[in-house]
Amino acid sequence: MWRGFYHLLKKDFKLMLSSKFFLLALISLILYSCYINFVYVNLDQEMYPVYLYDPQGKVSVNSQYLTRVDSREALETACADQYSVGFDFSDVEPELYMISCGLETTDHYRIIWGEAVLQGNTDGQADMIGTNDKEMKNRREITAEFLFFELSAVGFLGLASMLFKEKQMGVIRVHGILPIHRPMFILSKLLLLLLSDLIFAVLLTVVNLGTSYAIDVLPSVFLQASILSVIMALVGFLCAIRLPDFKQFSLFYLVLAVFVTTPVFLAGQTGITWDWIVYHPMYHLFTAMKAAYFSAPMAGVPYYLICIGTIILLFLLSYHTLNRELAKEG
Repeated sequence: MWRGFYHLLKKDFKLMLSSKFFLLALISLILYSCYINFVYVNLDQEMYPVYLYDPQGKVSVNSQYLTRVDSREALETACADQYSVGFDFSDVEPELYMISCGLETTDHYRIIWGEAVLQGNTDGQADMIGTNDKEMKNRREITAEFLFFELSAVGFLGLASMLFKEKQMGVIRVHGILPIHRPMFILSKLLLLLLSDLIFAVLLTVVNLGTSYAIDVLPSVFLQASILSVIMALVGFLCAIRLPDFKQFSLFYLVLAVFVTTPVFLAGQTGITWDWIVYHPMYHLFTAMKAAYFSAPMAGVPYYLICIGTIILLFLLSYHTLNRELAKEG
């Protein structure tokens, strides 16, 4: 059994080499890292705007980062972008007004910055945002996003491309008549893709965060990367088995990228508000990845139970679909 599994691994590894899988991953790593180190961290990004409604003049602080408004309505309008921070001093007890952006870590940073501006404890812009300086905060955020979208694409396209190439070579037809353990046909591909994704995650994290910071977050990143990699690989496997050719698969992937992945990015990075986004499964994988990079509290037990259940269900569906395909080929 294990000898057969070894031959499957060897065959799939050669397929990945011949399809330039590792070369494309290396190019992606270089491009992402160059953008992060030479472009993104050098962007002059303004800190979160801070607005103050103080009709009685209780706050004497004057700062270029503090904007005073003349009504509660104006305060709420200014903070509707899910980026700004507002303070209302019209009542006895001051009130912090802020609409959550959907990420607890980012909301925490916004509060820290807003309070610092209100107390006049800033010299220009903040050097520290929570436990990170501004540059490290940006590095963690963009690295998490690049890894999420890279694994979403690689897991889906990588395994599917291997399957379509095997169909063209007649490998599927051969496996249909050989006495192989068919779950191993799936497991060998999942294992190779998972290992390559984890290596990619290590390199991307170390290059862009530095070794000391990377060591702290990699255990959590490994967990989230493994979940995302396996789920997307199984979805890609299932679609590649069901769809007859790569053209139809490419069209399906385009629909997936536009209508599934893009809303997650918009909800996580812009002021767009969609109440339904909490029911989007990819959104929770996205936020879990970002939480891992910021060493934030991890998702609860229900999240991991749902992920495990999803992986089992996708594997069973892939196994059943593979059996039907091999039966046809046989």
